[in-house]
Amino acid sequence: MNPLLPKSQVRKLNALRKSVGSNIGEEAFTKWLAAESKITKEVQDPVAEALVSALTHLQDDKRFNLGRRGYIVRRAKGRGASGFVADRVT
Repeated sequence: MNPLLPKSQVRKLNALRKSVGSNIGEEAFTKWLAAESKITKEVQDPVAEALVSALTHLQDDKRFNLGRRGYIVRRAKGRGASGFVADRVT
């Protein structure tokens, strides 16, 4: 097998080898790995989608510039604070 497997997959392979034998375990693991690679795991982040939809009207504005590193957006903290705070990443 590939020596560059993540630790979780190595554990799964070793468990299969112990439970059903070395040859059958290798065969089952390669089939599982092939099926797992076909599945695309694209998780949509609802907060990121909301931020993108909120900023779409600024995509053609040349004055609006996020810079190379961008900004960190978070909720405002403190007594009576509400809204958001944006800090430039340095």
